[in-house]
Amino acid sequence: MKICEFYKEDAPVLSLEIFPPKKNYPLDTVFETIGELRVLNPKFISVTYGAGGSSRGRTVEIASRIKKDYKIEPLAHLTCVSHTRKEVEEILNQLIKEDIHNILALRGDPPDDDPDFDYSNQEYRYAYELIRDAKRVYDFGIAAAAYPEGHRECKRLSEDLKYLKQKVDEGVDFLITQMFFDNRLFYDFMDKAAALNISCPIVPGIMPVLNSKQVRRMIYLSGGASIPSKLLALVEKYSRKTDDMEKAGIDYASEQISDLLENKVCGVHLYTMNKSKQIAQIVKNVGLA
Repeated sequence: MKICEFYKEDAPVLSLEIFPPKKNYPLDTVFETIGELRVLNPKFISVTYGAGGSSRGRTVEIASRIKKDYKIEPLAHLTCVSHTRKEVEEILNQLIKEDIHNILALRGDPPDDDPDFDYSNQEYRYAYELIRDAKRVYDFGIAAAAYPEGHRECKRLSEDLKYLKQKVDEGVDFLITQMFFDNRLFYDFMDKAAALNISCPIVPGIMPVLNSKQVRRMIYLSGGASIPSKLLALVEKYSRKTDDMEKAGIDYASEQISDLLENKVCGVHLYTMNKSKQIAQIVKNVGLA
C-alpha cells in the first residue's frame, strides 16, 4: 500500500529511519535493531541510501526483508546522483520486483571519493527529475525531503520552497523534513508551505542528540540545522559525561516531540541512528507506544 494512506488516519503516525551497516559489517546487525524497534509498531521504516549510491544493494535487500519478514511497510531511499536514467529504471524495476512500492526520492550527496564531483555533468541534477521518472515507471508512493531552514545550496528559504513546490507538483505524496531542533522553525515553515499551496502531509523529522561529539556531523548532514541555546548548553555541560548527555538528549527530543504532538502534527519520523534502546525510551516518553 501507499504510505500516504497512513496520514489519512486520525492518530499521529510513528515512523523510523535506519541505515545499512558498512560493507564490512554483517547485515544481521541491522536486523537485530529492526527486531528491537518492531515492538514500537511503526507504520513504516525508511532505509537510507549511501552517498553516490554506495549502499544501494543493501538498501533494497533490507527494505525487502522489512516487508516480508517483519510485515512493516518499507520506504526505500533512492538517490539519483551518480546514476544514469537507465540505472535508475533498473533500480525502480528491482524495487517493484521486491514488492516495494514506496520510495523517498532524493538528489543525494556526491560520492565520498570524488572531491571534484560536478552535479552539472550528471544525467540527474535535481530530485524532481527522479520523481518524474519514477512516476513514469510505476505508480509509486513517493516521499521527498523538506528543509525547515532551507537547503544549504539555496540563498533564501523562499527559493528552496519554490523548488519544494516543484517536487510536490511532480507527484510527491508526503514530505519528511530534515532534522531541526527548534519547533518554532518547523511551525513557521509549515505556514510558508501552506502559503504556496503545498497541501500534502509534512512530517517532522527528529534526530536525538545522544552524543556531544556527533553535533557537528549532524549539522553537516542536515544541511546546516541551527542549534538552540538550550540544546547547546546541554552539549557543553555534558561534553565529558556520556551517560548524562544521552539522558539529556533523550529528554530534549521527548520534549520536542511532545510539543509537536500537542500542535497536532500528522506524525513523527525518528532518525534512529540504529539506537533501538534510546529510541524506544523516547517513543514511550511521548506516548506513541
